[in-house]
Formats: sequence, C-alpha cells, structure tokens
Amino acid sequence: MSKQSIIGLVLMFAVLLGFSYWQTSKMDKQRKEGLAGQVLDSGTEVPADTVVSDTARNGNVPAASAQASGMDKANPFSMRMQGTDEHLVVENEVFKVDFLNRGGRPAGITLKDYLTYRKEELVLFNEALSDFYLQFFANNRNVRTDRLYFECLAPGRRKVSGGDSLQVRMRLQADPGTAPAGDRYLEFVYTIYGDSYMMGFRVNFVGLQDVIAANTTFVDLVWNARLERFEKALQMESMNTAVYYKPVNDKVRYLKETRDDDESLTTPSKWISFKQQFFSVSLVADEDFPSADIRNYTRKNAPEGYLKDLEALVGLPYDGEEQSIGMRIYAGPNKYRTLREFDLDLERQIPLGWSFFLMQWINRVAVIPVFDFLESKGLHYGLIILILTILLKIVIFPLTFKSYVSSAKMRVIQPEVSEINKKYPKPEQAMDKQRAVMSLYKKAGISPLSGCIPMLLQFPIVLAMFRFLPASIELRQKSFLWADDLSAYDSVWDFSFNIPFYGNHVSLFALLMAATNLLYTHMTMKQQAQSNQMPGMKFMMYFMPVMLLCFLNSYASGLNYYYCLSMFITFLQMFIIRRVIDDKKVLARIQENKKKPVKKSKFQQRLEEMARRQQEIARQQSGQRRR
Repeated sequence: MSKQSIIGLVLMFAVLLGFSYWQTSKMDKQRKEGLAGQVLDSGTEVPADTVVSDTARNGNVPAASAQASGMDKANPFSMRMQGTDEHLVVENEVFKVDFLNRGGRPAGITLKDYLTYRKEELVLFNEALSDFYLQFFANNRNVRTDRLYFECLAPGRRKVSGGDSLQVRMRLQADPGTAPAGDRYLEFVYTIYGDSYMMGFRVNFVGLQDVIAANTTFVDLVWNARLERFEKALQMESMNTAVYYKPVNDKVRYLKETRDDDESLTTPSKWISFKQQFFSVSLVADEDFPSADIRNYTRKNAPEGYLKDLEALVGLPYDGEEQSIGMRIYAGPNKYRTLREFDLDLERQIPLGWSFFLMQWINRVAVIPVFDFLESKGLHYGLIILILTILLKIVIFPLTFKSYVSSAKMRVIQPEVSEINKKYPKPEQAMDKQRAVMSLYKKAGISPLSGCIPMLLQFPIVLAMFRFLPASIELRQKSFLWADDLSAYDSVWDFSFNIPFYGNHVSLFALLMAATNLLYTHMTMKQQAQSNQMPGMKFMMYFMPVMLLCFLNSYASGLNYYYCLSMFITFLQMFIIRRVIDDKKVLARIQENKKKPVKKSKFQQRLEEMARRQQEIARQQSGQRRR
C-alpha cells in the first residue's frame, strides 16, 4: 500500500470518529437564558426551568388569579370542573386511539404493528406521562382544558378502514349566560382516517367572545411529554431523541440531542415534533404556528425506563371572533416512505446525512430504493444487507482496482525513488529532490494522488451506511444469527460493570468487524514491508481496528455486520487483484512509458520556473552571508 493510500485510510478513520459528534453539534446555536418564573395558576410561581406561556408574555396574567379546587363559580366553565372519567376507543388499520373526556384529548395512541423492546404495547401520547391542553384567561381565571370534562360526540361505529374516516367531537360547553348555552363552547374535532398514522385535529371557538379575556391575542397550546424507553439500546435511543421543528421556507431543525436545550421560535413553523429514535408524534399546522417555546432535557435520578422530557408551548392566534384552527397529528413510525408521502419534510427527522448532499443523495437515490426492492421480495434482512453490500462493492470496484494499480506502480518504482533520496540527502536540496521525484512520476505515468483519491471517493458510501442502517426501522427487532435486534447492539456476554470507551457487553459482530479489519491491515502491511515505506505507520494501522471495536461495540449490529461483510469482500478483492496484477509487467509498462516524450504542461513549466527563481535567490543569500 502506498503512502497516499495509507493517508487516505487514516483520514477516513479520523473523519468517521468525528462525524457522529459533528452531526449532533452542527445545529448548535447560542443557548437562551433561563425562562423567568411566571404566575400561571393558583398564585403558584412556576420554576425558572419551565416553559412560559404565551398568555403570560401577552400580559394577560391578572394580579390575583385563583382557581379553587372543585367548583369555582367565577370560572365560566365551572359546571365542567367535576365529572367522571370516560374513555372512547377508536381504531383504524394502524393504531388505536383512546379518547378521554377529561381534557377532551387522546389518552393514548397504541400502534398495532410495533412493540417495545420488552414486547409490550407501544403507546404514544400517553395521558399518564404527558400534557396536552389549551390555556387561556376568562373571568379573571386561568382556564386549563385538561382540568375540565368535555362532552363526547362520536358516531356509533368505533372502527374505520380503507379510504373511510370518522370524526370524534369533544365539546366543552360554557356555563349558561346571556346567550343560549349551545352557542358558547370550545370544541376539539379529531378525524381518524382508515389507513393513516395522521389524524385531523381542529379547535373551534364558538360564541366565546364574551368569555375569553378581551385582550387575548394568543391561546396557549401546552404539550409536554415524559418519554419512556422503547428500544434495547438506551444510549442510542437517547442520542436520537429531541424536539424537531420545520420553519416555514427553511430546512428542518432540532434541539441538541445529547444534552439539555431550549429555544424560543420567533419565526413561523409548519410543524413541531417529539421525535424518538424510531417513532414520533408531530403536530402539523394547516397554516403556520406563529411562535413557540420548545425544550428537551433529561431528569436526574430518573426511574428505570425513563428516556427524556420534551416540551412545547405553542401560541395559537386568537382574534376574539368565532374561528376554527386546523391542525394535524402524526403518531407513528419514523419510516422514510411513510413520512415522505405527506410532503411535509417529516422524513428529514430520520438521520440520513441531510447536511452532506452526497451522503443523503446516496441513501435516498440508491440505498433506500434497493433496500425497499429487496424487502418487497420477502428476503431476510440479513440476506438483504449481504446483497446490498455486494452491490455497493461492485459499484465501487473500479475505484478499488484503480487504487491498487496505483499502489503497485508506486511499489515497483520505489527503488528509483530511493536512489533519488540518496542523490539529494541535504535539506537545502529538498526542492531538487522533489522536482526529480515528480519528473520520475511524470515519465512513469504515475499520479501521486491516484491511490488516495479513489479511497476518499468511497468515503461518502461508508458514511451513508453509517447513517442509514442504525436509523432503519425496518431492522428494528429483526433477528439474525445470534443478534436479536439488528437495529441495536448484539451481545454474547454482558458484564455487571462498564469498561470505559467499550461498554458493558461484548458484541460478536463488532469483534468480527475488527478481525476482518486486522486481516486486511496485515495484508496491506505485509505489502508495505516489501517497499519499506513509512514504517512509522505500522502501529497506527494495527491500532485502528481496536479503536473501531471500542467505537462501534454499542452500535447497531446490522451496521457492524455490514462493515464486517464490506471489509471481508474488500480483502477478497485485493487478494484476487494481487494474483492478477504482475509487478514485473507493471514495471515493464512503466519503463515503456519512460521512453515516450513527456510534454510539460504550462502549469508545470510555471512551477519549475518558480522553483528555479527560489533556488537562485537562496544561492545569492547564501553567498552574501559567506562574504
């Protein structure tokens, strides 16, 4: 292997190590100051780390706001403050929605085709772990819809399929006033479609002009969730969980996934999403969300099974008239094909390398279509990864072959390079030595970068697979050989302790990946020893597989399986190429090239002229010093 090829490998490895960290910090912005405590309810001061409501920002908080427990006659919805919890379950082909009359909200959305890593029902929008309510002021009272009992108006049927749909209306009547009671209500309308993870959500304000405070310009939609762990690899799930949002006319953004973060969105957003590794709940505006405060953080001393807290406080514009605010709620898997159908850029929550056009292009145009095609044939996912690896290796084989041919040329011409080094041993002769070496390469028809560039051109594919396989929900809970979940790490031995930089388990796929890397390194170093070039690189090259083992031990077993296959196939390719390419024939071809006249390019002529001038200046300065 040539010096340039080794440098290429080292660069690829260095970028691979730093890529994951760079991805998590590329959207980094200046952190906002902690939000001040505000009076929201019962005169209680909210801690500074709580998202402040738009109602408070609008100056609608009265000096003394009190809402007594139980019946509060001053509350315009006092007759709805007491009641009995009643549930209504509606289901379509993909999920079941449990509606609760208290708060008029979904108390849970259970996905039919997915389970947690404990093989339990996978429930999104869990009422016991989340808040979802409107908040506004009326009659000097802070009204929160989650504390009020709605009237459920629903059709007799409870199932919907195909192209059909049904509506569930949750109506909150105001207490009788000067107008008839039927003309004063707040209504949540949910539309369930037969075969979609997306459901309609509309908020209707009817006859509430004299109920909601006259100076109200925004009604707050409060949405908080304490997320539970769904996946086997808790660390990877946490690293891929955060609040995402889509600014209007801009690319998708998100809060930091690896540490606590918050942001005040002052420009309109199309949607806000609570995104986990493989599932998300997204609130989509029919128009736009003018402003919002979002936050994600991790609690200290959290109970087992806890993942992360996500919060959003969305300002819904209110003009004091009867109005209807249209939204949609997506609750389902982060599956590329499913999210792409909505044409909302929701699929950009899936980490496919969107920040690097070449990487995401490889995934979207090449890897995903081929993967989907093979999946449609009913093949096992272990076989799909094998076929995908072979196809990628076939595509990049010309680059691999060109890289090896370049290495062979550099190897056979090494004796002549050594003679040039002996001819110009002094430091001040460095320019002459470089010019002589470049002249030799030119005559022999060798490009110094021809071994490095082909390997660097392969790097986007390495990174594309690094992003694609761990993010593919298709691999979730799919077993292969000893791995019970290709989207999580495989373990053949679990420790009761943690080894720094390694983990608390032994991944066999990671070990095999490291072993194939060592095998390939041994072959290339054996070849390197023949040319006696860059002996100081030997330790680094052998240490790289060990570092990869530590780095990838906790990554998806499907990814390590792919890297293992990829390196093993590369080893076979190089082994076969070495048997096909004869060094004697390569040397003979180089000698023939030397006999051909070499026409210097204008650029090369300018370089040589510049070198001669610099050398002449150096001689003059040396002569002056001697005098």
